Amino acid sequence: MAVYTQVSDDALAAYLDEYDLGKALSFKGIAEGVENSNYYLETTKGRYILTLFEKRVNADDLPYFIGLKQHLAAGGFPCPEPIMAKDGKALRTLEGRPAVIVSFVDGLSPRSPNPAQCRGIGEGLARMHVALSDYEKTRENSLGPAAWPRLWKGQSEQADALHPGLSGLIDEALTDIAEAKPQSLSLPRGTIHADLFPDNAFFLGDDFSGIIDFYFACTDALAYDLAICLNAWAFEDGDGRMSIDYNFSKGAALIAGYENVRPLEPAEREALPLLARGAALRFFLTRMVDWTTTPEGALVKPKNPLEYAARLAFHRKVTTAEGYGA
Repeated sequence: MAVYTQVSDDALAAYLDEYDLGKALSFKGIAEGVENSNYYLETTKGRYILTLFEKRVNADDLPYFIGLKQHLAAGGFPCPEPIMAKDGKALRTLEGRPAVIVSFVDGLSPRSPNPAQCRGIGEGLARMHVALSDYEKTRENSLGPAAWPRLWKGQSEQADALHPGLSGLIDEALTDIAEAKPQSLSLPRGTIHADLFPDNAFFLGDDFSGIIDFYFACTDALAYDLAICLNAWAFEDGDGRMSIDYNFSKGAALIAGYENVRPLEPAEREALPLLARGAALRFFLTRMVDWTTTPEGALVKPKNPLEYAARLAFHRKVTTAEGYGA
């Protein structure tokens, strides 16, 4: 989350007139994140989050994202629920941007998740997959393997400037994954979050309380979502270094939590190392693009891609799911 588009007092007041939410008491920008403009909104009737969708989000995808959250909320899964305006629609326009108000989810995002929280997010992820098993809308993963060569094109020199020999690691990884053809594997598929980092999950203490920010959600292999979480939750913070440690206790807890709700099929367990490599490569590439294209002085500081190069190097040594604690 972040703030790119400023909202004037008059524009906010006119926007809220279209809802039955009362008057604004507090309105503050949320600095975290990279994709959209987000604000904390408190009115005389409650607490909410207001999101303005920026140009990187395809407006044609918004009904999919809104419908997904409505589906989860209707099933009792803890997530931001889109608030309907007086005309019965959730999506509107504010300051020239598509915008939506969603309910507030209580909890805090863990800065350094512990094993109990990793188990909780594993269970939460599996619950989400089960809850979305009958969600009928689909969306292609626009950042899947087909997009990776395009993201990598022209980045070799910058990668080697970050770390000598890094471009060779990425070239080999792209070749290996292309030859493995993960898209062709017969794995259970469905709606996945595709970006479930700790800052997109909430906890009350060690108890899972909700998931937010579904704007990378898509239709893909369910186990790929688990692989993304292993990358995001089970490594120690590398502070932008190529040396990084996998925390076996966190990884084992995350997988155990997931399987407590939805046991992995044998094919999913077998594919987990490949999916984890793919997830690390995906986030390295998108971080690399942001690292080299974000202008100096931009409001959002790009994240160092080296941490995901280090994760990728680790995954290339893992041959079975047991290597992650499964």
